[in-house]
Amino acid sequence: MIELLPDTYFAPLDLLTIFGREGPLHVDLGCGDGDLLCELARRIPHGNFLGIEKLAGRVAKACRKSAHLENVRVLHVESAYAVRYLLPEGSVQTFYLLFPDPWPKRRHHRRRIVTTDFLDAIHRALGETGIFQIATDQPDYFHQIREAVENHRGFDKIEPAAALPSTKFERRFIQAGASIYRLSLRKTSPVT
Repeated sequence: MIELLPDTYFAPLDLLTIFGREGPLHVDLGCGDGDLLCELARRIPHGNFLGIEKLAGRVAKACRKSAHLENVRVLHVESAYAVRYLLPEGSVQTFYLLFPDPWPKRRHHRRRIVTTDFLDAIHRALGETGIFQIATDQPDYFHQIREAVENHRGFDKIEPAAALPSTKFERRFIQAGASIYRLSLRKTSPVT
């Protein structure tokens, strides 16, 4: 079964049981309909891929698209909760946060996912020298993300290792003439 239904939402996931094998874990936060998740799983067959999505319709689409891929699971839960409480410490090789909801109205900015607490949770879940890939089409959100990262002591900015497959949102934004802002981070030191 592709959709992951944990025994409990109050303890870290048992990744070996879930995937039935060892492998580097890649986590697509807000995986949408699963396009990126499936393409990455095909490109990196030795990896384990977990898509996290809070919208039920998107979870169903991601499950349908990935049904033939043995190295994909999809979890129906809010991304920040999953990172903080469900992913074991040091378990993730790469996180992908591509085009998160920008909450563009100023009064909604507090709902944006990238905060100091979220970065702390990402840092905890990443393995040694793990990678966090971020992309957005919103310049003000990108500025906010960069500022949060610069004030966080656990990451270094790096050059992206390889081009990622484009997402539906990315193709839509590019077609509309929007710029895409990217940030690749590597876990460095422990956060104190």
